[in-house]
Amino acid sequence: MNLKCECYIHSLKQGEKNVLGEAAILKRLGDNDYLAEYNGVKCHAMFNPFVGRNFVDDVYGIVHSSPERGER
Repeated sequence: MNLKCECYIHSLKQGEKNVLGEAAILKRLGDNDYLAEYNGVKCHAMFNPFVGRNFVDDVYGIVHSSPERGER
């Protein structure tokens, strides 16, 4: 899975307003937990079915190594 899509990116957020950017969803890690890459940073992402978009956390959800299922 290497799906590029428009996602809400945490570091681009302006106040309370979420901002879209292009990120790659690399693989599924668990229930609604995905490995994503934005600007060369690997991080966690989750899909929000209410807005139909992924939320990529490149601020607090940075992955420093290649996680296996259940490891963070």
